[in-house]
Amino acid sequence: MTETVTPDDIEAAYRRIGGYTRRTPVMAIAGGDVGSPVDLTLKLELLQHAGSFKPRGAFNRVLTAGLLPDSGLIAASGGNHGAAVAYVAMTLGVSAEIFVPSTSPDIKRRNIERFGATVNIVEGMYDDAQREANLRQACSAALMVHPFDHPTTIAGQGTMSLELEQQLGSDGFETLIVASGGGGFTAGQAAWFRDRRKIVSVEPETSQCLRQALLAGKPVSVEVSGVAADALGARQIGETPWNIVKEFVDLAVVVPDEEIRAAQRFLWNALRLVVEPGGAAALAAIRCGAYVPEPRERVVVVVCGANCEPDTVTA
Repeated sequence: MTETVTPDDIEAAYRRIGGYTRRTPVMAIAGGDVGSPVDLTLKLELLQHAGSFKPRGAFNRVLTAGLLPDSGLIAASGGNHGAAVAYVAMTLGVSAEIFVPSTSPDIKRRNIERFGATVNIVEGMYDDAQREANLRQACSAALMVHPFDHPTTIAGQGTMSLELEQQLGSDGFETLIVASGGGGFTAGQAAWFRDRRKIVSVEPETSQCLRQALLAGKPVSVEVSGVAADALGARQIGETPWNIVKEFVDLAVVVPDEEIRAAQRFLWNALRLVVEPGGAAALAAIRCGAYVPEPRERVVVVVCGANCEPDTVTA
């Protein structure tokens, strides 16, 4: 049977993780300030624990798993998911082992370590780290907390949109713009809103597994590189996210690296927010015209990650 995620699953996740996650704020911003034809609302998921939206899914995955093994938790990650799993493990009093690709920034490895997890560095990209984590899990029997390809992880990520709807009201906006990596975060939002909102996926030109899957009509392997590859660099969309994305994501666009960097600089200069490349990609789509809202369209842009060296943004 095809695995999917329902709004009921997301409501249950919201109740389950509510005592562990933050309710992140929203911010209105004038369109003229950002080069948009319409005013925007930013959903500031970079203010979540560990610096990204990832604890939502990680907590839900772990809290639905039942009795945890003595060997604790294990995961592979470009960095943000690893920090989230490490934070979950610290909060719940269990151990965690995280496999991180060599291409991930040092700050993301340090973020994982400061929550007490063991970090293993693997040469290559995220998928190489996931392969090694799978081999280790087969020996250790630790609970695998996959960053995007599990229904409970997706349901946890979807709690952001449930929360957003509470903050803005059921008629507060028409369109949600979100950055996509392996598809779990985007699938979570799509699973909550289904046909009630337009969901726009944004990926770097150099790492676009979701868009290529939509074009091919099935998950396909893509090349991965660029400034946001540590966060948005899965070579192939997960099967579980794909089952949701193919039904409920309305549009998939891509943005060049230079526009991602420009969005990072804007968020610092205008709002004094330090945002990593993957976290700024959704806003880059508005700024560069990859997505052009209709007149009076009410748009929410998710700013989803903060884990980068500040001087890469502020210098």
